[in-house]
Amino acid sequence: MRSALRPIVAAGLALGCAAPLVSHAQPAGGAVNVVPGMPAVTDPANLYSEARAGNMSRATAGALSRVYVPNLRSNDVYVIDPALRKVVDRFKVGTNPQHIVPAWDLQTLWVTNNAEGTTHGSLTPIDPRTGKPGEPIAVDDPYNMYFTPDGAEAIVVAEAHERLDFRDPHTMALKSSLAVDGCKGINHADFSIDGRYAIFTCEFARSLAKIDLVQRRVAGLLRLSKGGMPQDVRVTPDGKRFLVADMMADGVFVIDGDRFQEAGFVATGIGAHGLYPSRDGTHLYVANRGSHQIHGKRHGPGSVSVIDFATLKVVHTWPIPGGGSPDMGNVSADGRELWLSGRYDDVVYVFDTASGAVTPIPVGQEPHGLTVWPQPGRYSLGHTGNMR
Repeated sequence: MRSALRPIVAAGLALGCAAPLVSHAQPAGGAVNVVPGMPAVTDPANLYSEARAGNMSRATAGALSRVYVPNLRSNDVYVIDPALRKVVDRFKVGTNPQHIVPAWDLQTLWVTNNAEGTTHGSLTPIDPRTGKPGEPIAVDDPYNMYFTPDGAEAIVVAEAHERLDFRDPHTMALKSSLAVDGCKGINHADFSIDGRYAIFTCEFARSLAKIDLVQRRVAGLLRLSKGGMPQDVRVTPDGKRFLVADMMADGVFVIDGDRFQEAGFVATGIGAHGLYPSRDGTHLYVANRGSHQIHGKRHGPGSVSVIDFATLKVVHTWPIPGGGSPDMGNVSADGRELWLSGRYDDVVYVFDTASGAVTPIPVGQEPHGLTVWPQPGRYSLGHTGNMR
């Protein structure tokens, strides 16, 4: 049932328009004026500076070095020891586990089991110190999950309902909901440098949704000029642009976040999907899934493209020998490896970020949003480790 907090969208919010939402990201002196409760931006030129290689938070002390892989069709999580590159554990979770999401406070990893097409969704907590799951919490349609920049609330992305559910970040009790009408297939997001708004992708509406997190309203919808299946989102290190992967356009849209307008396009590869910044904040890894289909074939023309953040140009392309389907994942704590699920090939890929050489590791059926843990950074904004 939709909340009574359903937003009233004014006539000025027609598709492709945005209501005024002033960003106060750069006050005098160059510091970033962040929303109350959000940790300060240490380096306005690189909002990823605190997620640099080896910059581990005390909150991750004692966490096992592991890679957690949710398998969408076998309803389980495989646990890999990255040093051994070997599966060392596996356990059953809820139906259709989509992503492994590090909590804002870095104390818990959440498995988002959205139980597609049913009302049996749940979140399974994992203790990163033991690598073991706890009791699941019933939650409606948790396709993905993020956290408000101050850490006060979890944002459960209820994809099938075109809705964002704001919940207690520990108990997951529902606090409020925001309908995002017209954003069919709402799923991935990233946040402005000052924490005042987020941009979500509308996978099945060829659009993006801008969410004013201060006023808790839909600030606008933007229809993309081509393509038609936007996926992951990442903000550039200086906070001025958002990059949006599109599976149909085979590349990455460049979006001016404050103006909420297209500002360019970067061609990458077939089925552009997942986006992950390098640990030094100079490059962006783009997982090209190798297909325009939601359910693709094995051994497709998947690859990884490396974009230089400074020029927004592709500087490397790493193919997968024999073909593959790189999807979601993250970068190792030292920045030397990129771990991605092989969505259609039932494997995980480990890319050497210096050479692009790749090693596959067999896992369960249809691996999706894996996470590497622990990761550097002070806090997590969600997804598979959007660290700041």
